[in-house]
Amino acid sequence: MSSAPSSYYTRRAVEESDLHACFQVRKEVSVGEQNVPEELEYDAHDATAVHVLAVAADGTALGTGRLLHGADAAGKTGGDPAVGSLGRLAVSREARGLGVGAALVRAIEDESRALGLAAVDLHAQTHALGFYERLGYVAYGPEFPDAGMPHRAMRREIRPA
Repeated sequence: MSSAPSSYYTRRAVEESDLHACFQVRKEVSVGEQNVPEELEYDAHDATAVHVLAVAADGTALGTGRLLHGADAAGKTGGDPAVGSLGRLAVSREARGLGVGAALVRAIEDESRALGLAAVDLHAQTHALGFYERLGYVAYGPEFPDAGMPHRAMRREIRPA
């Protein structure tokens, strides 16, 4: 078991190798730990989404998330073009508890601001509501199932840069 990384940074995933790292973390966490079927985990939106990556000082990928915007986000946000959709947030087991998830959420908010979006929506697993509430997200609407797990929609207004 490797020791937990002490320092890391987040960045937008742009290279093919970055995207591969994002998908690898998602496979480990969502498919491996949470038993999400691979055909649900990866979708057509992966091609057009903005992906962010948390990387340790040694280059190891620690976590990832993605931002859907424009038409891709409309189905998850109620159709408001000024709202992005945060999703596929995953942090590798050895990096949990280090603030990586929060750093990824903030990185996605930064990417959202750069796109001129006014708010970010997400569909949170109900056990993670407190995590997102601490980051300023507010739950709305009823609980609903997604990939067999209970979720709630949440939103946070963000100010343009």
